This record gives sequence, structure tokens and C-alpha cells, in this order.
Amino acid sequence: MTPESNEEIVDIDFTEVISRMKSERPITLDFNTSAARPEPTLDEARAELANSIGEIAHKVFSKKYGPLVGTVTKTTAETLLKNAEDNLYRAKGDATLIIQELVDRAFTSPKKKKK
Repeated sequence: MTPESNEEIVDIDFTEVISRMKSERPITLDFNTSAARPEPTLDEARAELANSIGEIAHKVFSKKYGPLVGTVTKTTAETLLKNAEDNLYRAKGDATLIIQELVDRAFTSPKKKKK
């Protein structure tokens, strides 16, 4: 270092700096102030899907079938989705019973006949 230079050599202990960086909480860059939308219920999801189907049907078929085609399609889609859920729930129960019966028959040993 030259005498005319006003710079000073600073001796820095980098291990201390690195350990302090590791111990501090990381910076978060999430500036979203709105809260996350909660998970929709099954009824809300069904209504939203039926509404979307109704809007698509209205845009595609309203000139040919009239302005009520979207509303009719929406209610029909919602009813069909609800009935499909009920039928799937019943079918799941039926399938569970059938599988349990097959497993019971497959893994139980046949009883020997007494003479």
C-alpha cells in the first residue's frame, strides 16, 4: 500500500459473516397481501363447474336454441354431477362388499367333510 493512498486494509473474518448469514431468517419476497383462497367445498366446486358448462353452452348454442340454453344446461349439469357423485358413492360401497366377499372366499380354507 502506498502512503499517498487513504485506503486501509480491513481484515474481515469471513467465517463469522457466513455463520451469521446462516443463522438469520431468510428474506421473503412474498408481497401478496391478500390471503390465500380457502379450499372450495364439493358443492362450490360442483356449482362452479356447472356454471362454466352453462356459459360454454350459452356461447355455442344460444343463437340456434335461444337465450335460455345456458341456464338449462347449468342446472342439468349440476344435477347430473350430483347424481354421479351419489352413484359413485353407492358403487364404492358395493365394490367394497364384493371385494371383501371374494377375499374371504379366496383366503379361507374349505372345511373338510366329516365321515
